[in-house]
Amino acid sequence: MRGLSLLGIIATSFIATAAVAGAEPVFSDTGPDAEGYGASKGFPVPPFEYPLGSRQDFMVGTYSHFDKVHPMRTVQKPATPSALKRAAAEIAPVYHYDGRQKPIADYLNTHPVTGLLIARGDTILFEHYQYARSDQDRLLSNSMAKTITALLVGIAASEGAIRSIDDTAATYVPELAGTEYGATSLRALLRMSSGVAFSETYRPDDDIIAFHKALLGNNAVGAIAALRQINTRDAPPNTRFSYASSETEVLGLVVSRAVHMPLADYLATRIWQKLGAESDAAWAIDSTGHEVAYCCFIATLRDWARLGLMLANDGAWNGQQIVPRQWLLDATSLDATAGSYLRNTIAQFWGYGYQVWLLPGERRMFLLLGISGQALFVDPESKLIMVQTAVRKLPIGDPKAPEAMALWYALVAQYGHR
Repeated sequence: MRGLSLLGIIATSFIATAAVAGAEPVFSDTGPDAEGYGASKGFPVPPFEYPLGSRQDFMVGTYSHFDKVHPMRTVQKPATPSALKRAAAEIAPVYHYDGRQKPIADYLNTHPVTGLLIARGDTILFEHYQYARSDQDRLLSNSMAKTITALLVGIAASEGAIRSIDDTAATYVPELAGTEYGATSLRALLRMSSGVAFSETYRPDDDIIAFHKALLGNNAVGAIAALRQINTRDAPPNTRFSYASSETEVLGLVVSRAVHMPLADYLATRIWQKLGAESDAAWAIDSTGHEVAYCCFIATLRDWARLGLMLANDGAWNGQQIVPRQWLLDATSLDATAGSYLRNTIAQFWGYGYQVWLLPGERRMFLLLGISGQALFVDPESKLIMVQTAVRKLPIGDPKAPEAMALWYALVAQYGHR
């Protein structure tokens, strides 16, 4: 797929239907397989984090009330939120998938989406919730949080707290001295290209399962101790892309040590309050009190949208430059020095920037992505974003997951203009 080169063809096959309502939030008490997700039990929240995929009936409750499952540090909102406008009429996009043309209602009726919001510029075009979730629920990001960690690296570098992203991790986290991660540059970690062996396919014996338990499990040891156990390098740095949450965890430690404050506090003062977030967010902390930098950040859907709109504006929002523009351009583009290994990662023509997925095509678009269906799509050219939270039963590899991409490209074709 050649991304935007297809959009002209795609757009000719879509006919936007008449809008049926204003773009106010729409709430539903049900969703696909609602009973399997625990509807009759009130979408319960467990007193613990269940093993991934083992209890479908806990997913909705856990993913919308993660702060009841794990200790978290608050990311404080500002006194006054930034304004988001609403379109007078809700958009009604149509997309093509599985050999037929579908309205967006079909997508919601067949995907376990807890929230879906589409916005452009400063205006909400579509906002729907399912499974009795609301616009007050703080929804879990999973690995969308990785991009937030990378944004904080960029801000710390702009402030001089991080002197160079070619410094090694041990420069800032001396406890990692003498380890492979400690000897790896921040640039390689940002690109998931350390060359350190780490398996993340979500099988029961996977490295990510053991690592997650080491940070948040009953017998957790914390980030430093867990990272010191991951110490085999099987490729030179900056020669191979290999997705590894452990690399983001190293970056989180680097930022907190460099700025001398917890990640949640740094995020609050450097991004969240400047965004004009309308709600406090929260970030899970491990057994040693450090934020789990690769995941476990919760926020309302509209605040996720504010973050996306800031990214669509190359780091500017609410009247100020929040993330350095050049950092964001570097983070979401591949230059000639980046290496072809960063292309062709999980799908043909996809790429990877600084803890963010780069979408196909000549037009610069990118994606924050988390397991079980979390996604934030960004098109800087049109300032269009789509944020989705979901409860797919499979962490990765859901056969219906590509339908979200079809919906996104249809949105860009129909509404990706100013």
